[in-house]
Amino acid sequence: MNAPIGNRDSFAERVLASQGASAPQSMPQSTPHGGKLIGAILMDEGRLSIEDTEKVLLLAERKGLRFGEAAKALKMLSEDDIQFALARQFDYFRVTPGHSTLSGELIAAYDPDSVAAEGLRALRSQLMLRWFGASALHQTLAIVSADRGEGRSWLAANLAIVFSQLGERTLLIDADLRNPRQHGLFGIDNSTGLSTLLTGRRAENCIQSIPQLRDLSILPAGMLPPNPQELLSRPFFDLSLAGLRKQYDVILMDTPAASLNADAQTIAARAGCALLVTQKDASRAASIRRVLSDMRETGAQVVGSIISKH
Repeated sequence: MNAPIGNRDSFAERVLASQGASAPQSMPQSTPHGGKLIGAILMDEGRLSIEDTEKVLLLAERKGLRFGEAAKALKMLSEDDIQFALARQFDYFRVTPGHSTLSGELIAAYDPDSVAAEGLRALRSQLMLRWFGASALHQTLAIVSADRGEGRSWLAANLAIVFSQLGERTLLIDADLRNPRQHGLFGIDNSTGLSTLLTGRRAENCIQSIPQLRDLSILPAGMLPPNPQELLSRPFFDLSLAGLRKQYDVILMDTPAASLNADAQTIAARAGCALLVTQKDASRAASIRRVLSDMRETGAQVVGSIISKH
């Protein structure tokens, strides 16, 4: 049986029809979002060949198995592959180990069913109630912490992922122009980014999409400038954010450690709101009080705080 490679989307349905069979239960003809069949999704991802898909479908029909069960019986797919395809059917993008350059620290992408990911979704809900849903003007949030190593960048990255999984057009800006991390977490190029944008280049030339995570875009820090504080204080930063707010529903900004310089305060003032991250058994009370005082002086609203174990 030969199937034209140029028409893969309907291949699985035509194989089933030729066998006089209906789709196995785990291969719905459509989803609430008009998704593809599991076999078509996995072929598009390069995880199944056309020939292997045909073998799976034949076994599924002969044994009365679901597509995923038949594929695992033939040792062609793992449970992670099946869960990945099911997530894609319902527009819930997740990543499987070994098929991505994303850092393993991005648990919201790799393990959205984990306890930690559930905690991130709970935080997302609180932020939607307390800030993002309160006004059409509330779109931007700075993630701040007193010192380095308190989980600020980890939280910003994973929080951006869970917002994008909600279907919100999400932009994560790495505004740490001293020790940036987001390009490493997402495995993207850092030759251009926020520092480039602040010197006058167009935003779309600096922002990168993440193919594995629909609705998520990253503006990395870019080349480290000799004058980060001066760049962040330029009026062009405000103008750039105003333009970006028209394109995205949620904008999160990772920041440098607030105790080391005034960058975080400047960024929080531009955002209008900040979420304070502290590290369990590590963050110092005096440093936290100083950050809160500095945020109030800049006019940034501290919407809440979170204790990180990361």
